[in-house]
Amino acid sequence: MADHNYYSTFIAVAPDTAAMQGTVPPPYRGRETVAGIQHRLLTEQPYLRTQEEVLFLTDWIKQGHAPDAATEADRQAFFAQPRACLRASPLCKQYGWGIHFDKQGRAALYPMEGQEYRRLAADPLITQLKAMRSKRA
Repeated sequence: MADHNYYSTFIAVAPDTAAMQGTVPPPYRGRETVAGIQHRLLTEQPYLRTQEEVLFLTDWIKQGHAPDAATEADRQAFFAQPRACLRASPLCKQYGWGIHFDKQGRAALYPMEGQEYRRLAADPLITQLKAMRSKRA
């Protein structure tokens, strides 16, 4: 299986985001959304999970499975299909969060109004990416 993780990378909010600050994604019709699951996974234990783990667990939890019930076969089946990376996450596109990946590929969230966000966005020693736009330019 190919490695789909980022290393020493910062994903800044999308250029066309309407967000003014990092906000917690609200539930929709009483259910946790993809953005809500990703936010929870990345804030409850920062720098614990890689992009692959976040993407897989988000889908797995969204389907109603317990996180610890997943097998390697489930994971391989998930990544057998092409998947959007976290640059397409609503966290970066709508909710005002940047995502930092450390040297081991583990991720953490930073609100766009924060000092650490600004520091990471200006760091020349890490790869700088922007989240994907919501609309065509």
